[in-house]
Amino acid sequence: MSNYLKLVNFELSRFMKLYVVMICFTIIMQITGVIVKSKSYMGLANEEMYKNMMSKTEFINQHGEFSFYWLTQSIWFMGPIALCGAALLFYMFLIWYRDWLGKNTFIYRLLMIPTARMNVYLAKATTIFLMVIGMVALQLALFPVEAVVMQWMVPVDFRLDLNILQTIFSLNFAAVLFPLTPTEFFLWYGAGAMSILVIFTAILFERSFRWKGILIGVVYIALSVGLLMLPVLIDEFFMYGYLYPIELVGITIVMGLLVTGMSLFTSHYLLNKKVTV
Repeated sequence: MSNYLKLVNFELSRFMKLYVVMICFTIIMQITGVIVKSKSYMGLANEEMYKNMMSKTEFINQHGEFSFYWLTQSIWFMGPIALCGAALLFYMFLIWYRDWLGKNTFIYRLLMIPTARMNVYLAKATTIFLMVIGMVALQLALFPVEAVVMQWMVPVDFRLDLNILQTIFSLNFAAVLFPLTPTEFFLWYGAGAMSILVIFTAILFERSFRWKGILIGVVYIALSVGLLMLPVLIDEFFMYGYLYPIELVGITIVMGLLVTGMSLFTSHYLLNKKVTV
């Protein structure tokens, strides 16, 4: 366990500089977005009321009150989330290939550490998962800060203040990033952890068999997705809604656990039998 934790700490430290850049970029972009959107809204209000002689009530009826929804649907908010998500997805590959293709082929030193090779695999997967959790936690912490900035910029008569739950519900992907119940958390983030393991296994196929491994890795990902979707497809096209939703969810969870176990077993085999140093 101590070797695993040391490897996790090592992987986190290697990514920390870029991670701090992602955090700063998200904070700056979203706070700037609040300021820009608030000034734009108030500029429109001033123009309509003072130039076009529109009353405050008429303006609000026509344009609506300013709320967090104006921000969450803008590029200022969605852009940083999309870019950080893409960066983490890219790092899922970089965390392996940097070690293999780097100047000193660092992967050989990692695999020769006197510990189980699966600790290297699990440490890399844990690093990605912790980075995702960290960015989600950052976003939750930013909501109240951005709300205060909005309140400074927009008078109370022109705005609609939302609480944290209403703010989350204004997002199209709220249920995925911000699950409201423990069950939803384990379902969505369990699926995310499973996806990391599946992609890591596909990478190990490529590292083990090179060009042929790329095809094997793609087939493996397709097989994993197929197994996960199998209960839904069977219920939709062959059983015609025979299963209750809770039964369908339960079977899908079992298939997800099967895919996770298959990924761990396959990766253990590849690391110990096919990947050589």
